[in-house]
Amino acid sequence: MASLESGISSVRRDPPLRSRFSLAIRPRLRSKFSQFRLDYLQWVCSVAIFLSFVILFTFFLPVLKERDLNPRNLFSSRDKISGLVFAEDTLRFEPSNVLHRFQREAVNVKHLSLFNVTLRRFSHRKPQLALVFPDLLPDQQQLLMVSVGAALCEIGYGIQVYSLEDGPARYAWKNLGVAVNIVQSNDTTNIGIDWLNFNGIFVNSLEAKSILSCFMQEPFKYLPLFLIIDNTALAIQSREYNSTGQNELLNVWKNIFNRATAVVFPNYALPMSFSAFDSGNFIVVPGSPAEALYADSVFSLSVKQSHEEVGLGSGDFVIGIVGSQFFYKGIWLEHALLLKAIKPLLADLGVVSVSHVRVFIFCGTSRSNYGVALESIAQKLGYPIGIVEHKALDDGADRFLSLADLVIYGSFLEEKYFPEILIKALCFGKPVIAPNISMISKYVDDRVNGFLFPKDNLEALGEIIKQLVWKGKLSTLAHEVALRAKATARNFGISEAVEGYAQLLETILRLPSEVATPKSVNDLSPEFKKQWKWEFFHTVVTPVYQNRTLRSFRFLSKDEEVWNQTHRGGSGHMDAEEPFVYSIWEEQKSIELAAARKNREDEELKDRTEQSHGTWEDVYRSAKKSDRTKNDLRERDERELERTGQPLCIYEPFLGEGTWPFLHASSLYRGIGLSTKGRRPGGDDIDGPSRLPILNDPYYRDVLGDFGAYFSISNRIDRIHKNAWIGFQSWRATANKACLSGVAETALVSSIQSKKHGDALYFWIRMDEDHRNPLKQDFWSFCDSINAGNCKFAFLEALKRMYGFKFDLSDLPPMPNDGSTWSVMQSWALPTKSFLEFTMFSRMFVDALDEQMYDEHHQTGHCYLSLSRDKHCYSRVLELLVNVWAYHSARRMIYVDPRTGLMQEQHRLHNRKGRMWIKWFSYVTLKSMDEDYAEEFDSDHPRRRWLWPSTGEVFWQGVFERERSQRQKQKEKKKQLSKEKIERIKRRQHQKALGKYIKPPPEEMDNTNTTTVQ
Repeated sequence: MASLESGISSVRRDPPLRSRFSLAIRPRLRSKFSQFRLDYLQWVCSVAIFLSFVILFTFFLPVLKERDLNPRNLFSSRDKISGLVFAEDTLRFEPSNVLHRFQREAVNVKHLSLFNVTLRRFSHRKPQLALVFPDLLPDQQQLLMVSVGAALCEIGYGIQVYSLEDGPARYAWKNLGVAVNIVQSNDTTNIGIDWLNFNGIFVNSLEAKSILSCFMQEPFKYLPLFLIIDNTALAIQSREYNSTGQNELLNVWKNIFNRATAVVFPNYALPMSFSAFDSGNFIVVPGSPAEALYADSVFSLSVKQSHEEVGLGSGDFVIGIVGSQFFYKGIWLEHALLLKAIKPLLADLGVVSVSHVRVFIFCGTSRSNYGVALESIAQKLGYPIGIVEHKALDDGADRFLSLADLVIYGSFLEEKYFPEILIKALCFGKPVIAPNISMISKYVDDRVNGFLFPKDNLEALGEIIKQLVWKGKLSTLAHEVALRAKATARNFGISEAVEGYAQLLETILRLPSEVATPKSVNDLSPEFKKQWKWEFFHTVVTPVYQNRTLRSFRFLSKDEEVWNQTHRGGSGHMDAEEPFVYSIWEEQKSIELAAARKNREDEELKDRTEQSHGTWEDVYRSAKKSDRTKNDLRERDERELERTGQPLCIYEPFLGEGTWPFLHASSLYRGIGLSTKGRRPGGDDIDGPSRLPILNDPYYRDVLGDFGAYFSISNRIDRIHKNAWIGFQSWRATANKACLSGVAETALVSSIQSKKHGDALYFWIRMDEDHRNPLKQDFWSFCDSINAGNCKFAFLEALKRMYGFKFDLSDLPPMPNDGSTWSVMQSWALPTKSFLEFTMFSRMFVDALDEQMYDEHHQTGHCYLSLSRDKHCYSRVLELLVNVWAYHSARRMIYVDPRTGLMQEQHRLHNRKGRMWIKWFSYVTLKSMDEDYAEEFDSDHPRRRWLWPSTGEVFWQGVFERERSQRQKQKEKKKQLSKEKIERIKRRQHQKALGKYIKPPPEEMDNTNTTTVQ
């Protein structure tokens, strides 16, 4: 964050129990007990003395300064005043260099060191911003963002508004020409918004937590997110979370703050309250209409109440002394100086007597004892009792401020921005007198919209008061200046807010090459910096001040209640107030006992029954079978059974939980996760990394994109894909309402079954309707526009490396602009056999791209296909690759209307004659190249870094012959072993018979015990 400077220098102290005398002279012989006793007594005495000083300093601070409070000693000369330094120990919010960090990360280079290429911006569309609100009530935050949004639209941004609840402010945004979308569901799994369409997201309140959760997940995890905080509700509530041990809930909020690219505050006091949440991303953008709206609401209430209701006389003249919102040690001295300067003027201010003058000093909180100190100061200065009163800022101070006749700003602290309490005083229409410190003199012109006095000359303060007040009445000059100041203060801060948000976006956003750079805020018309956009609300309802702090407390209370209900079962925690129901406990206990008894009986019966264990070979086969089927120990659902008999299966690659709302659940579709994390529970999605281990590497998972799913499916495809046709559809197609409708799905399946178009590429998202191509560019121009002007160069370099051209290839494969269109967003269908051919081509092409870009991109994060750091690098080139392959491999290209299912052939084959590079894209050429790659890897075992073997199977004729030879050897070895076994049996020595049994004849049956031995 920001550093909190206390102004107290750290002093390195000697150990407290060892004085210099004791170190110099120490008895040599000393028992341990006596040493311990002496050290213990010294420690007790030190603590007692320290506590005594603390008590004296806290309760008798005015008494300690009694000599200084003597009127004779208070600034007897002007030289003493100029030599004082006030509020030097104040805690300050020093913004960390968040903007400077992003400026250092921005590499604005036109030429990269590795390739002599130029990066270009094409400026075909506006940068898009999303503004997220919890509701659309016409309050101070809506007025602020409408005013800032109008300025941003003027300099070249496009804006869309999303809100959890509808409200009257919707019409203010419509008057601005901004689309408003109401998010119907608070469930993060059902919020179907493709946030990748936006270059930056503004979340205007923590009450939009349900939408904030979307940005904690892939693929929206790294979008620029700006979180705007305008109250201290969460900072106060976090202390309760700490005291009650709700660390998990507190960590959730800390993770949200850490996720934000920048946390924006409207003043410099709020960041200090949120110091526990700071991760170095706090930024202050000053300026808000909250003070003006709040002053209107407070003033309308104060008009209805009389002086008597608040303890004032009808003729009392009230002076309000305001100051910094920080309560620092030197504040008592500043108040003493002001009271000393005002004291001689009391007789002239009162209508009848001094008793009709009241001085209210606004500072501190109601929990402090500063009021006692002020009474002591006032008595020492000779003020009558009851004239000077302390008004805590958290105890209805604004109501008393609205009743003041004259306001004096009494702090000499150099603020970073114009004090909010002074803005309120100006909005109340009070004449304001302030010292000429830099921040105040920047906005207040003397005798135009306020009165200034030199900081080191308090006598001038008295002279100004004499000119403004006489006998309890304000002069005409005071009324005129106050009236002008009120008109100025009503639009105070608009310039700072507009410039601050514009500079924030200009510094942090990294725009793609097809997106135009907005104009500088310096070129903005002065009309947008003069006043808040009140006129947009006049036709609907006048904006009023809303107590956002109270609303935030209600939301946090409800959120905590939901959290406790959700996590109570997992934590096993029971609230002390929740009654314990013994009947439920007894029932659960009896169920557990019955289950345990049944399990014990089953085990005993199992031991009594005879079981056939079989041979070791049976046990081994059983174990292997169990390993093979361990992932199939579930009942196959209806979608999986239906998919078996279909001609087509469309796979939807996805990454992270943020994509779940856009995935289909019908039998025609099947998801494939690019990461082991973020898989849908209970679904039959394919785990991509388990089929292609390279997807476990985050670098290649981001660079390959959907091609990681293609390579994963094609790797031993017969084990997972049983259909004749295969298709792919990006989840973004569903998010942008460009996916196949039910009618289009039926038409596509019918066309495939009837073989109407043969071996064809079906696609249903057109390039000429893509939001990145508003100018309807041709193929290579569009590819250049989304790749910093270097798409054609990347294609040429990849083809040269892929085909091994020794000469300089200057011509690209022609992609004519013949009135037809091309496929984008990787949503198409192919015969499975053709898909494997496309994958074979893609693996070699991707390897060529990786070879030329890996070193630069992996080390620095930069590649010449993007104007800034981009982890996806050449994924936008791969998005269009299927068009090049399908066109030049002589496949028919059929466009399917995603709504109606009507089909139209693009780039007819008879028009391609003489333009196709069939020689380089034929199956024979690609297959021979694939085998050459496989032979090199299998035979040479190269040690260089090589992507191609990691993207699929490595197979060539040599592998087949080696496997056949191994099988033949195993067969021959088995035959030889069988022969050897037979020979051993034949050569085995047999023992001769000991004798021969002879059956006696029938007539000699009586002598059956006789045996003849030969």
